[in-house]
Amino acid sequence: MIKLTGRGSITTCDGVTRRDFLQIGTLGALGFSMAQYAAAKAAGNVEDRAGEKACILIFNLGAPSQLDTFDMKPDAPREIRGPFKPIRTKSSAFEISEILPKHAALADKFSLVRSCYHTAAAVHDTGHQMMQTGRLFTGGINTPHAGCALSYLKGRRSELPAHVILPEPMGPTGGNMPHGQDAGFLGKAHDPFVLDADPSLKNFKVPDLLPPSEIGEARLQRRKELRETVEDSLRNFETSESAKRMDANFADAYRLMSSPKAREAFDLSQEPLKVRERYGMTRFGQCCLLARRLVERGVRFVTINTFITVFDEITWDIHGSKPFTSIAGMKDIVAPMYDQGYSALLEDLFLRGMLDNTLVTSLAEFGRTPRINPTGGRDHWPQCWTVNFAGGGVKGGRVVGRSDEIGAYPVERPVQPKEVVATIYHSLGLDLDTHLPGPAGRPFPLVDFGTQPIRELF
Repeated sequence: MIKLTGRGSITTCDGVTRRDFLQIGTLGALGFSMAQYAAAKAAGNVEDRAGEKACILIFNLGAPSQLDTFDMKPDAPREIRGPFKPIRTKSSAFEISEILPKHAALADKFSLVRSCYHTAAAVHDTGHQMMQTGRLFTGGINTPHAGCALSYLKGRRSELPAHVILPEPMGPTGGNMPHGQDAGFLGKAHDPFVLDADPSLKNFKVPDLLPPSEIGEARLQRRKELRETVEDSLRNFETSESAKRMDANFADAYRLMSSPKAREAFDLSQEPLKVRERYGMTRFGQCCLLARRLVERGVRFVTINTFITVFDEITWDIHGSKPFTSIAGMKDIVAPMYDQGYSALLEDLFLRGMLDNTLVTSLAEFGRTPRINPTGGRDHWPQCWTVNFAGGGVKGGRVVGRSDEIGAYPVERPVQPKEVVATIYHSLGLDLDTHLPGPAGRPFPLVDFGTQPIRELF
């Protein structure tokens, strides 16, 4: 944790100060104040490593039950504690659910925030907005996704886009509101590249990088000739007047289509079969593998949507009756898929020496009701839930915050969505006092801490 302003430090329930949470590469670990840091950087005594950092944001659309995953209450009545038992983990600080055994084996690599909450309406869309942008959309202002803000502030590092969404943007979740997965008022030039395909399918090909199979032979030949021309003369084209007149989005698509590096980055067939199987031959598992490949090749931010909608498919949205999911469906289908893909991603990043510079954060829009409902599920509950962080400077195996005895409300260190998003920005090396060009040209704070006297990150 880094404290930007305010008094003293606070110790968590396991005796860990929040200053210990974000340990590697942070001002808190160095013992610097912001003023001291600025002076040292001006004097050339601090190296800026922000360009090396990346983020993989896993959004668990539908919202996992904190009581059945990461914040179990084994001593509560059965209608609250649920059917699962806690198991020991590689961290001495916490136990987690038996339905996530692979998480338990690498719990020293990630840390939990068990006291996240918000006060907006208990619908999926509001949580999607706040947890990805730091704000609830009001007054017709759509705030940019964190990855899009990063794209605006840092740009791309290679031919690949700065921000990629896998496998596709969020679909209907019942609220008919924006989900916060685009650039908002920053404009379409900073929208993410969207895969819009299932990378687990045998015939998977990256859209917009290869021509569709159904186009005619003549068009196919023209497309081939265009690509060959581009690959021969891309450098000259990019400096031409024609290129300067292009719309920014089209120029990006043109660059992407013409880049052998981009095509290679999306080509999962280059991965050994045993690696692909270790991630799981599911949509989520292969998205995790693809995210690793993209970050490895220079993409700054990857967002993985675990699911696309809460309707008519098995998801984290465990209301217990159709068209939603039961607690049994979560145990038998969702948890094994998620456990395998997430654990393989963390292990792979660690073994490749990438984890320290890649923040992997697992978020959701809210939690689930402490009491199991009459249909055998749990309903929406934004009053308390758990998120986790790994890599990117986070010291693993720790817990921040604590919920009450039934997992209903935070009783220690309440955490708002804007603090979660601020932590992501900080890990990526962004100055939290930065302003974006907002609507009507007015400066728009990257993070709105409001009147909070103390601004803290994990």
